[in-house]
Amino acid sequence: MSETENVAAPSPSTPAAPTPRSESDQWERDALKALLTEQVKVSKANRRWRWIRFLSFVAVVVALFWWGFRDAGQPTMVSAPHTAVVTITGEISSESEANAEDINQSMRAAFEDEGAQAVVLLINSPGGSPVQAGLISDEMLRLKALYRKPLYVVVEETCASAAYYIAANGDDIFVDKASVVGSIGVLMDGFGFTELMQKLGVERRLLTAGANKGLLDPFSPVSPKQQAHVQGVLNEIHQQFIGVVRAGRGKRLQETEETFSGLYWTGQQAVEMGLADQLGGLDFVAREVVNAPEIIDYTRRENVAERLARQFGAAIGEGAIKALNSNGFKLQ
Repeated sequence: MSETENVAAPSPSTPAAPTPRSESDQWERDALKALLTEQVKVSKANRRWRWIRFLSFVAVVVALFWWGFRDAGQPTMVSAPHTAVVTITGEISSESEANAEDINQSMRAAFEDEGAQAVVLLINSPGGSPVQAGLISDEMLRLKALYRKPLYVVVEETCASAAYYIAANGDDIFVDKASVVGSIGVLMDGFGFTELMQKLGVERRLLTAGANKGLLDPFSPVSPKQQAHVQGVLNEIHQQFIGVVRAGRGKRLQETEETFSGLYWTGQQAVEMGLADQLGGLDFVAREVVNAPEIIDYTRRENVAERLARQFGAAIGEGAIKALNSNGFKLQ
C-alpha cells in the first residue's frame, strides 16, 4: 500500500469553517441599520405633522366660516338718526362687487332701519350690465314707495352709462363739478379678421345648427340681416334707457338732440342740462340736505368666510372639469 493510500480523506459531512467578518463590514451593517431606523422615525414624524397641519387648517376654516356667516355683513340696526349709505363702485355686473343682488340687499337693510333718515347711493362707476342696472332701478322704485324715505344719489368721479341708469331714479342727484356724467347709450363691440385671414390664406370652418348661430363671428363676413337684427336689439335697450331717464328726471331734464347720443359731460354741465340737480358731496348731503350728519355704511361686502367659500368652490369646480376632460369629456 502506498503512502498516499494511508492518508484519510476528510469527511464530506464536516462543515467548512466560516470566514471571519472584518470589523469594517460589521460597522457598515450597524451604520445602515441605524440609518434605516432613523429614516423610519423621520417618516412617522412627517406623517404626524402633516395630519396636525391638515387638522389645524380644517379647524381654522371651520372657525372662519362660523365667524363669517354668523353675520351676513350688514351693520347692526342703529336707532339714532343717521344718513344711510350704499356704495356702487366699479363695473356693474353679476360677477363684480357692484351686482344687483348685493346692492339691493344693502338698500333693503338701509330702508328698513328706522334710524335712517334718508338713503344715499354713493356712485363711482363707468357703467356695465343694463340687466343688473335694471334690477337695481326697479328695487329703488319699490323701496321708495314702500318706506316713503328720500333716496339721493351722490356721484364721485364717474356716473356713466348703466350707472346713470341707476342714478336717474334718485330723488336728487348731487355731483362734483368735475365728475363725468352721462353716456346714455348702448354698445356692443368686437373685431373682424376676415381680410387678414384671406391675406394669410387661412380658411374659416364654422359649422352651425341654426342659420344665425354664428352671429357676429369675428372670422366670418358680417351679414346685413344679422347686423340689422343686432342694431334693433341695441335700439330697443337704448329706448328702455331713455324711458328710465325721462321718467326719473321729469321736467328737470333739459333735453336736446345730444342728450341721448352717448356723450358724457362734466358735473357742472350735467347740472345745467338737468341730468343732475346740485353740486355737493356725501358729507354735504348728510349735513345740509338730510340733516343727519352721522353716516352709516350699509354696503354689503364679501367677508373672509364668503371669499374662502367662493375660492374653494371655484377650485373644486376647476378640479371637476379637469377630471371630466381627462376622461374624454369636454366642457367649453
